[in-house]
Amino acid sequence: MTRTVIKNEVSFQIFNVLVRSFRVNTVTKGPFKPTVDDEACSKLWKVFIDQAEEYDEKLLKEWKADMEALLIFSALYSASLTAFIIESYKTLQDDPAQRTVDLLSQISRQLSNSTTDLESSSTFEPSAASLVCNMFWFLSLALALACSLLATFVQQWTRDFIHKTTLKPSLVRRARVVAYLHFGMQDFGLNTFVDIIPVLLHISLFLFFGGLVAFL
Repeated sequence: MTRTVIKNEVSFQIFNVLVRSFRVNTVTKGPFKPTVDDEACSKLWKVFIDQAEEYDEKLLKEWKADMEALLIFSALYSASLTAFIIESYKTLQDDPAQRTVDLLSQISRQLSNSTTDLESSSTFEPSAASLVCNMFWFLSLALALACSLLATFVQQWTRDFIHKTTLKPSLVRRARVVAYLHFGMQDFGLNTFVDIIPVLLHISLFLFFGGLVAFL
């Protein structure tokens, strides 16, 4: 237990050194060159890399599983929702068959009473329920597709992260690569980005149920 605590404290100190070194080189935009002290502390760098890789592997595995499940669900959901939209979209258009029946009825009444003029054709207007239903379902479909796109972005990023962190340069360079990607993840807010995707899918489902109530 004590050994684990010491290793974690050492890793934290190394990470602070990486933070300062990375920020300085980023500001000066100078090329990174390992110093004698860096090479002498190779064992300490190894401790940091092991700790970071263990954390990253667990985190990326969770993200990968979540994104795969989300992609499968959003694909099935989008396909099912499209079938509902095909039917609901018909309510936004005038029914040609019903229009023909109305015209034939007017002609029949005209023939039976020659003094009666043909009724002026009324302009078709979809009901408010149809408008609400289609609006909710189209928004729901757009959000579901957006979730699939964002999940694909996360998967691409994780694959790129794994590829770059599994390269085998010197220990110091590997540690700096891990720190660089860690800063990028923090600056971009990738954790929040990943958490937002399921929320968007939940909103999509709520919109579907709202449209279903209007449709029925």
